[in-house]
Amino acid sequence: MLYDHQFILLLIHLISTSLMVGIIWVIQVVHYPSFHFIGNSRYISFQKFHMERISYIVIPTMLVEIISGIILIYDERNPILLISMVLLLTIWMLTALFFTSVHQKLVSGYEEETVRKLVKINWARTLLWTLRLVLLIFYFTESFIKT
Repeated sequence: MLYDHQFILLLIHLISTSLMVGIIWVIQVVHYPSFHFIGNSRYISFQKFHMERISYIVIPTMLVEIISGIILIYDERNPILLISMVLLLTIWMLTALFFTSVHQKLVSGYEEETVRKLVKINWARTLLWTLRLVLLIFYFTESFIKT
């Protein structure tokens, strides 16, 4: 049984994950594919704009998500929470190892193949975040709705 502070922490974690799932789906289905439609003359300034502005949204949300997740698994070593955090760490590794460098490459200019690869590989993050949300909703309902 979770205590009140754990309920609040789980709610914060669930909300931050929900936000990231919404963000990643918009990026996957709309934003990244739109990179193909930016004219070459404006692409570099567009890519810099994208990287700066998206950071205002995703960095704080991702930090809340990982910090709340770490505290949750410290408080409650539940297998669902542990699996969820492994998925989140995988997302972070993908972001650090692949996405950061791809965006840095695109700051030099549009490359059709690089954008195609970005969209294709981003499906991994999209599906991992979505799976995390499903697991967390299941955990939440099992911990609070049924009790």
